[in-house]
Amino acid sequence: MTPQQRFESLRLTLPPAPKPIGVYKPALVVGGQVYLSGHGPLQSDGTLIRGRVGAELDAESGKAAARQVGLTMLATLLGALGSLDRVKRVIKVLGMVSCTGDFVKHPFVINGASELFAEIWGPEHGIGTRSAVGVSSLPDGMAVEIEGLFELA
Repeated sequence: MTPQQRFESLRLTLPPAPKPIGVYKPALVVGGQVYLSGHGPLQSDGTLIRGRVGAELDAESGKAAARQVGLTMLATLLGALGSLDRVKRVIKVLGMVSCTGDFVKHPFVINGASELFAEIWGPEHGIGTRSAVGVSSLPDGMAVEIEGLFELA
């Protein structure tokens, strides 16, 4: 199956592709790569999943928020490229978790998006390099923000 076929077989509900809330582009194609700006956990109704992991959210809820960010990123990729088949592989993901100072499971949280990408592009092409960090706050109080770099097919 192609990435687009795998995506369609999962019957995932994507949120609307987010509009910029500042002076930036959500996606930018440069040569054989597409860069995605930081995305938040936008839900289908247009609201964000908000809160800090370790306070209002537990680790599982944070992971679910990261998966929602992955879905938001897929919406942007589809809007920019027309098909997920145009993406050959995930190159790099940077995940930021809004959390308390004593929370240490940042990689577990960001796995929510990474596991989704592995479902779409497979373990060879859906898993790239990654950083997962904790921060004291994110824009609009969102729980997780993720940016990515993808190689085009």
